[in-house]
Amino acid sequence: MHDSEEVTAPMGNRRKPAPPSRARIAIVTTAAAGSALFASAGGAHAEPKPDLATVKAQVDGLNEEAEASTEKYNKFKESSERLRKEAAQLQDQVVAAQEKMSGLKERLSAVAADQYRTGNVDPTIALMLSADPDSYLSRASAQDFAASSQSDLLRLMQSQQRRLDQKRSEATAALAGLDAAEKALAAEKKQVQAKLGEASALLAKLSAADQAKVNAQDGTGRSSRSSARETYNGPATGAAAAALKFAYAQLGKPYEWGATGPSTFDCSGLTGAAWRAGGVSLPRVSQDQWNAGQRVSKANLQPGDLVFFYSDLHHVGIYIGGGKMIHAPRTGKNVEITPIEYMPYVGAVRP
Repeated sequence: MHDSEEVTAPMGNRRKPAPPSRARIAIVTTAAAGSALFASAGGAHAEPKPDLATVKAQVDGLNEEAEASTEKYNKFKESSERLRKEAAQLQDQVVAAQEKMSGLKERLSAVAADQYRTGNVDPTIALMLSADPDSYLSRASAQDFAASSQSDLLRLMQSQQRRLDQKRSEATAALAGLDAAEKALAAEKKQVQAKLGEASALLAKLSAADQAKVNAQDGTGRSSRSSARETYNGPATGAAAAALKFAYAQLGKPYEWGATGPSTFDCSGLTGAAWRAGGVSLPRVSQDQWNAGQRVSKANLQPGDLVFFYSDLHHVGIYIGGGKMIHAPRTGKNVEITPIEYMPYVGAVRP
C-alpha cells in the first residue's frame, strides 16, 4: 500500500452520526421561538409617533364637546338651584297654611263645644267635626250658611283648605322638577368628565414639547404670560369700560368648567362676572346671554360686546377691538386674548 493511498473503513464498519437528543431539539426550538417573540415584542414597542395635527384636532374636538356639555351643566345647575329654593319656599308655605288650618279648626271646635253645652249644636258644625274635613268642605259649598253665625269661619276654612291643597301640589311639582334637574346635572357632569378624560389620554401620548404645542394659547401660539401683562386702555365708557377692565385683569387665570371666579372661569362665567363688575346682570349660560341685549352686526362691533361662537352658541367672549376678544377657552388653557376668527363666529350682543 502506498503512502498516498487513503485508508477507508469497510462499508459495514462505518458509524452513523448520532441523532440529536430530545433535549437538544427542545433547546433549539425554544431559542428560535424566543428570537421570534423578541422580534415581535420589539415591533410592538416601536409604535409610530402620534401625528401632532391629528391629535390636536381630536383634542380640540373633544374639548369643544366638553365645553358644550359644560354650558348644559351650567343650565341644569341653575335650574336645580332655582327649584331647590322654590321647593323650600313652597314647603314653608305648606307648613304655614297647615298651621292656619289647624287654628281655624280649633276655633270651630270651640264654637261647637259652646253650642253643645247650651244644647244648640249647629248641624253644619256637627257635620264638620264628625266627617273627613276634605270631604266636608266639598259638600259644605252647597250649604246655605247665610243665616249661620259660623258662615264666615266655614268659608274661611274652605278657602284655606283650597290654598293648602294648591301649595301641596306646587311643592310636589317643584320637588319632582328638582329631582329631574339633579339627575340631568349628574349625567351632564359625567359627560364633561368623560370628554376631558379622553382628551387627557390623547395628550398623554405626546411629548411635553408637543403637548405644549397642542395647548398653545391661541391660533398664533401666543402665551398667556404676555397676555397677562396687558391692561385695558380703550375707547369704551361706562359699564362696557368696567367690564373690559375686569376682563383684562383676569388674563392668565385658568379655565375651569362650571366656574364663575374669582380665580378660575369658564366662558360664560367670565363674561357674566365681567359685566357684573359693570353693574349689569347677565344670565348664567352663553345661550341665554345671547338674548341679554341688542344684536350687533360684525361691522359695528364695539369693545365690550359679547361675541358668540358655534351653531349652538356654546362659547362666548368679550370683544376688545381690532378683531380680537378676551375669553376663557377650555380646560388646559388660561383666559387669553385671541382673534375672533379663531372659532366659528355666529354673532354679537351688546348688553
